[in-house]
Amino acid sequence: MSDRYELFLTCPKGLEGLLLDEASTLGLEEAREHTSAIRGMADMETAYRLCLWSRLANRVLLVLRRFPVQDAQSLYEGVLELDWFEHLASSGSLAVEFSGQGSGIDNTHFGALKVKDAIVDKLRLKDGTRPSVDKVNPDLRVHLRLDRGEAILSLDLSGHSLHQRGYRLQQGAAPLKENLAAAVLIRAGWPRIAAEGGALADPMCGVGTFLVEAAMIAADIAPNLTREQWGFSQWLGHVPALWKKVHAEAQQRAEAGMAKPPLWIRGYEADPRLIQPARNNIERAGMGDWIKVYQGEVATFEPRPDQNQKGLVICNPPYGERLGDEASLLYLYQNLGERLRQACMGWEAAVFTGAPDLGKRMGIRSHKQYAFWNGALPCKLLLIKVQPEQFVTGERRTPEQREREREQAEGEKAAPQLNRNGNPIKPAPAPVVEQARLSEGGQMFANRLQKNLKQLGKWARKEGVECYRLYDADMPEYSMAVDLYGDWVHVQEYAAPKSIDPEKAKARMFDAIAAIPQALGVDKNKVVIKRRERQSGTKQYQRQAAQGQFMEVSEGGVKLLVNLTDYLDTGLFLDHRPLRLRIQKEAAGKRFLNLFCYTATATVHAAKGGARSTTSVDLSKTYLDWARRNLSLNGFSDKNRLEQGDVMAWLGEDRGEYELIFIDPPTFSNSKRMEGIFDVQRDHVQLLDLAMARLAKGGVLYFSNNFRKFELDESLATRYQVEEISAQTLDPDFARNPKIHRAWRISLRG
Repeated sequence: MSDRYELFLTCPKGLEGLLLDEASTLGLEEAREHTSAIRGMADMETAYRLCLWSRLANRVLLVLRRFPVQDAQSLYEGVLELDWFEHLASSGSLAVEFSGQGSGIDNTHFGALKVKDAIVDKLRLKDGTRPSVDKVNPDLRVHLRLDRGEAILSLDLSGHSLHQRGYRLQQGAAPLKENLAAAVLIRAGWPRIAAEGGALADPMCGVGTFLVEAAMIAADIAPNLTREQWGFSQWLGHVPALWKKVHAEAQQRAEAGMAKPPLWIRGYEADPRLIQPARNNIERAGMGDWIKVYQGEVATFEPRPDQNQKGLVICNPPYGERLGDEASLLYLYQNLGERLRQACMGWEAAVFTGAPDLGKRMGIRSHKQYAFWNGALPCKLLLIKVQPEQFVTGERRTPEQREREREQAEGEKAAPQLNRNGNPIKPAPAPVVEQARLSEGGQMFANRLQKNLKQLGKWARKEGVECYRLYDADMPEYSMAVDLYGDWVHVQEYAAPKSIDPEKAKARMFDAIAAIPQALGVDKNKVVIKRRERQSGTKQYQRQAAQGQFMEVSEGGVKLLVNLTDYLDTGLFLDHRPLRLRIQKEAAGKRFLNLFCYTATATVHAAKGGARSTTSVDLSKTYLDWARRNLSLNGFSDKNRLEQGDVMAWLGEDRGEYELIFIDPPTFSNSKRMEGIFDVQRDHVQLLDLAMARLAKGGVLYFSNNFRKFELDESLATRYQVEEISAQTLDPDFARNPKIHRAWRISLRG
């Protein structure tokens, strides 16, 4: 066998240049880049060193032979020609990996089978013994790549992929592979910073991959020093003496590195479930003296290294798979940028993100960007020098300043305080806080929110309304609804029309979300963002999350529970406020029936208004439990029936009589717990006839729905007294959207 070999080193896409530099430093000669690989020439000692020390490669392939391929038979013969007795015992095991196509071989499984057949046939010529196939831990792993009619037949020296260092047995939801994490650290300049004694902090460390890779680089530890099984371990061409020499050198370097004073390397993670897995991974890597991990939120992140030295802040924030997710993550990136500006002055930062648009929202400029791939996902590494000249900030009014301006505009200023000379005392200016500068569009959106808040806020305070709609796609380019629930903001983004460029829609959404806390003077953590698309059936009722966080709000003298996070809707339809208050005024002494009751907010109002009894019907146990909590919250329970069932079937069996009935059905429902399908346009006549049969003489039924194309059947007016009251059931916060629902007052004739 030759003393010099052609080697292929494979790697994740985008790491070729870094791997070329690393491999050249380790001794690879005549190195050249290929897609997701590099190639070059080296002796066996260098090949071993590449296996042991490459932080970036996936595999080290030693080329055994190149030959032309015209068809499957020539492939077989080309593999058969090699002297396989130099590489594998006939009683051993092998695995074959095949890539590429052409020359009549378009199926990789077929190609691998032909290669395997050739190797087996060659080896059993000696004494009839044939090797077995073991795809998990073979004695020899053979790789053949077919490229434009040429076969490149190689031996995999690495065995399992080199990114599998062996320390990370516990993983988070979407961890970076170890070699990609190492590449990010190298691009971020960590080897230089570590050599200077700098610190490293990861404010979103997950299970600690960046931390471990950084510590191994700083301590000069070969990434695969503890690996026991290699692709060359049972290879007959293996030279144990050379391997022991290379391994012993690496062991000595590791011992020397670990004898140095540890660098300050710290990780912080908000999810308490990941803290112990991260610590376990760190201990398995042998870096427990170098790395500490703590639970902590990004919003409170503040590195505190010894002796006030600077260093590198590195992180891989979540990306978000859907547009709505990305919007929800905007504040996370803003918080990260804020903490960098306030707590990391003079540090360097590296943010690895699959959502570069979010990276731009941190309020701090990157001086370099590098393209990477995380699997199939294109990513960017943003390198940042945390210096004032890199900040993208501007002065913004504080909530106190906005309130003072509002009072001045409305002429509601309190009588001025006077000094001892009888002159008015000028109030001290509120401190100016720096916030990320809004884009032109974001500022325009903020101005609209403030204008609406000035108008609707005055109405809401006067009427004692705590929850109301502030904005409802007033500007078509910012297509969303913004609702206030006390000091919380609930945002529903409407899906953009297909005619709108998705990237522009996403950018506008980010602009708007960035503007909301500044415009309204609210905490970023009290803004909840969801995406609302055209709904069919009861999709709006389906669970979106499972945080289980309920908050208490008030309306018309009653207390109600809302949940802003777990469902698309919150448990309180704001547009039905006037109908609920009307029911409260008319309920005294009456038997009240609430069909499709949802969380029974109208029932609570009826009970508050003095209803003799209430009955509420819904198919969902979840919402009936919510309804029970709403009633109990207000001290109502004994005379309020909650019935689980299909409304149509329930009405067909009920024989009760009610003076006040409220029906607000879904547009469409096909729940598994009901027979058939409910369609409000098709079925409303039958629904109303069944309900009117339960209406007492002199009673009133209120019917409402939000199907935009709904038309009330004209025949109903021939049997009942029907009056459309839609305009009367809209408060000022929904005056801009009169089609939010339609409502009718229906009673018996005569």
